[in-house]
Amino acid sequence: MSNRRTGDGGFHYSEEWVPVDSLLPADSPRLAGESAEHIRVLALSEAVLPPIVVQLATRRVIDGMHRLRAARLCGRTEILVRFYDGDDDDAFVIAVETNIAHGLPLSQADRTAASARIIHTRPQWSDRKVASVTGLSATTVGAIRRRSAGGAGQAKASTRIGRDGKSRPLDAAQGRLLAGDLMKRRPEAPIREIAAAAGVSPATALDVRRRLRNGEHPLPRRQRAIRPARAGEHQEADALPGLDRRAALLELGKDPSLRFTDGGRALLRWLDAHTAGMEEWKQHIDHLPPHSLRTVAKLAQQNSVAWQEVLEYLEDRIS
Repeated sequence: MSNRRTGDGGFHYSEEWVPVDSLLPADSPRLAGESAEHIRVLALSEAVLPPIVVQLATRRVIDGMHRLRAARLCGRTEILVRFYDGDDDDAFVIAVETNIAHGLPLSQADRTAASARIIHTRPQWSDRKVASVTGLSATTVGAIRRRSAGGAGQAKASTRIGRDGKSRPLDAAQGRLLAGDLMKRRPEAPIREIAAAAGVSPATALDVRRRLRNGEHPLPRRQRAIRPARAGEHQEADALPGLDRRAALLELGKDPSLRFTDGGRALLRWLDAHTAGMEEWKQHIDHLPPHSLRTVAKLAQQNSVAWQEVLEYLEDRIS
């Protein structure tokens, strides 16, 4: 038994040999359990296998059930272990991450179920952060989040934690408005305190303060243009009205940086193809036969997910 020291992320620096019979089965992301064939392959292998990961408090395997089963199949009484000192939810996240990174790949069903569970226990995580753990796309994770949003115990989060570990408001504009309101009520408050309370970066809070001092709206004009006013919010007189898609495309087409570059022209063609005729959607949809409604509804949902990601990306760049 070696001395253990806790390192980053709750892992212990040292590895040690422990009796196989002292370890409990994993809280595994594998819905179908372990693969008997993979266990036999590992048992016959002469390769030196990495240590398994075990939760310190429970002695439950986090990563390495196939290796543990193979060790028992070979008649070994001990196995090399690296301990993790953390709670059950964190242990499950590590189990998913490690199974994505190496060993027998998780199935699509495994990854989907794991995403739903992580969304439930970590509702503040962004779709991209969950996707980075489970190996799914952020769009797929977003769809899973919406399906599970009405589930019991689903927490309501006003911010999301991204892959970089930073917390951001779900609505970047709302964060700016909240920061502006806090500054009006507490003009002496430090910028970092305002930023933390509003869920925005210190740089964004500084920009809001500069705008207020200059008598401007906390939101940049472009951000006001793409964000409809919510119930109870005051709409400033200089906020842009509903956007005329055709006029907006014509205006973009006059921009030399778009007209005279390959990437710019490709963007203009893409925008034209994906926004033309949207005003007339109802007259087309009304011709759908009943048996096609569900299919087109799914197409609309997928397109709305994609455009929501475009909106969030643009709002991040604007702010």
